[in-house]
Amino acid sequence: MPSKKALVRRPSPRLAEGLVTHIEREKVDVDLALEQWEAYAEALRAHGWETIEVDPADDCPDSVFVEDTVVMYKNVALITRPGARSRRDETMGVEEAVARLGCSVNWIWEPGTLDGGDVLKVDDTIYVGRGGRTNAAGVQQLRAAFEPLGARIVAVPVSKVLHLKSSVTALPDGTVVGHIPKVDKPSLFPRFLSVPEESGSHVVLLGGEKLLMAASAPKTAELLADLGHEPVLVDISEFEKLEGCVTCLSVRMRELYA
Repeated sequence: MPSKKALVRRPSPRLAEGLVTHIEREKVDVDLALEQWEAYAEALRAHGWETIEVDPADDCPDSVFVEDTVVMYKNVALITRPGARSRRDETMGVEEAVARLGCSVNWIWEPGTLDGGDVLKVDDTIYVGRGGRTNAAGVQQLRAAFEPLGARIVAVPVSKVLHLKSSVTALPDGTVVGHIPKVDKPSLFPRFLSVPEESGSHVVLLGGEKLLMAASAPKTAELLADLGHEPVLVDISEFEKLEGCVTCLSVRMRELYA
């Protein structure tokens, strides 16, 4: 049986100091963010996911965005080397958590940089965004880690948003969804569906046709529901102020076999 485990990490009390690169800084309500994070984790559990809390990293403002610290393929955990120097200490607790789950652990080494938010898996194709936070050496090391396991790596340019998954994610049938003004080259994806809102570009596959999505994308939710999917909406307004989205707040581990 495939696994349904999700790594999550409690927001740091310093969350409001998190990095912003492509948007204007807004005031973050840390108490509200914690409530939103708890509701997000509860939504995962309500749909059959076991949430595993990584030890908090209170000195790292961005540590709640746990997706950036590790990329999973099959039972291999590739510990990243975040492109922002201030985020590099976030990987330590994550490395311990994946090792405890029995993953085989690999690492991105200097001079490579790679953020997990730049990696989109569609079956055995792994799209990796080459942009602000992930460099060419990081892409090469990802290739070296996962190609021998059967993955096909496709590098795509990212210049309009922070991470690849800030612009595109994929539906259960493999169709890639994105908001055209934020996507560098939609033609790189074999099947592409344009959505009306930027935050509608982000879906987490919960199983079946259920899609975890941000409450800030009602038009996209309506479009996807009309196509037979089942949107599950969560309010993540405080994380959106830090360029976060529904994918960034967890690492879904689907291929750990007990």
